Amino acid sequence: MSRPLYYLFDPLCGWCYGASAAVAALAGSDAVDLRLLPSGLFQDEGARPMDAAFAAYAWANDQRIERLTGQPFSLRYREKVLDDRMQRFDSAPATLALTAVNLTAPRREVEALKVIQHARYVEGQDITQQAVLCEALRSLGLTEAAQRMQASDDTLRAAAAARIHEARALMRRLGAQGVPTFALDSEAGPQLLHASAVYSDPRGFLDRVTASLS
Repeated sequence: MSRPLYYLFDPLCGWCYGASAAVAALAGSDAVDLRLLPSGLFQDEGARPMDAAFAAYAWANDQRIERLTGQPFSLRYREKVLDDRMQRFDSAPATLALTAVNLTAPRREVEALKVIQHARYVEGQDITQQAVLCEALRSLGLTEAAQRMQASDDTLRAAAAARIHEARALMRRLGAQGVPTFALDSEAGPQLLHASAVYSDPRGFLDRVTASLS
């Protein structure tokens, strides 16, 4: 059995969206045991209103990510998400939705993350809304996960909190400063991977990961 590769991320992190091609390649490899851990970076104390200054900062950063990775950030996203002053920058709902998938169909969590990111950055949907997230899960046939998300009971919330706790503990142990972060388990404990290639050479990053597993 291959050693786990932990992917620490936040569903509202633009750089994590930029790493989508590398994450998909890792998830599609039989040699890699990819495990997702949401960090909770942009929820609770990390959440904030979508004011004009923050929206301008986000859009400038998003354009940089698009130039580097080719991942699209649409004008619809800019108009419907960044220009919406009633919409908060809060990843807690999306983290709950992904945790619902992790509990019911864990092998499809990367697929669910991709659809949720596409809903925001391309379709301009408000993924802080439960109904939007439930529809995204149903579009993948993840009915049980959508039901868990709709209920959002204490069990689901506790599971999400436990995943965030694990992610933050791992980041502290590794000295990781942000997301996306990749950590490969080893006999000596998790090892931080240099991940600059996830943007410029996703296939090369996969090759280096699989080589380190052999």
